[in-house]
Amino acid sequence: MFLVIRIRGTTGVKRGIADTLDMLRLNRISHAVLVDETDSYKGMLQKGKDYITWGEVNAETLAKIIAKRGRLVGDAHVTDEYLKENTDYKSIEELANALIKGEIKAQDVGMKPVFRFHPPRKGYKGIRKPVTEGGSLGYRGEDINNLAIKMA
Repeated sequence: MFLVIRIRGTTGVKRGIADTLDMLRLNRISHAVLVDETDSYKGMLQKGKDYITWGEVNAETLAKIIAKRGRLVGDAHVTDEYLKENTDYKSIEELANALIKGEIKAQDVGMKPVFRFHPPRKGYKGIRKPVTEGGSLGYRGEDINNLAIKMA
C-alpha cells in the first residue's frame, strides 16, 4: 500500500498529468491518498512524479494518520467508538492493518479517501528536485512515514 502526497501546485501542469492527479484525487497541495501497489497505479505515479511523492506506509503510521486526519462523510473524525458501532473493526489499529493488507478500502467503512495534511514542520527540502538529488519529489520508500508524521 502506497501513501501518495501532492507537493506541487497546478501552475504549468500539462493536461495529461493534471488528469492523472485528478484520477488519484490529489487536487490540492498537501493532500494524501492511499493506493494499491498495482501496475496501473505505479504507471500513474510515474506520470505524476514531478508533482507528488510516495512510498510504502506502515500500519503504525497509518493508524496515527487515520486518528488525526481521517474524516467520515459529514466531516466527523474517525474514532474507535464509531468503528465499534458501525464496522467489524474494534480500533483504528485494526482498521489500519486491514487497509495495509488490502482487505478493505477506506470508503467501505465510510471514511473519505483523501487526507488533508498541513505542510511539513521545518518545510520541504526542495519541491523541484527528486528525493535522489536531495529534494522532496518522487519515490521515497519507507521514508514516507517520516514525512507523513511531520505533516499530520
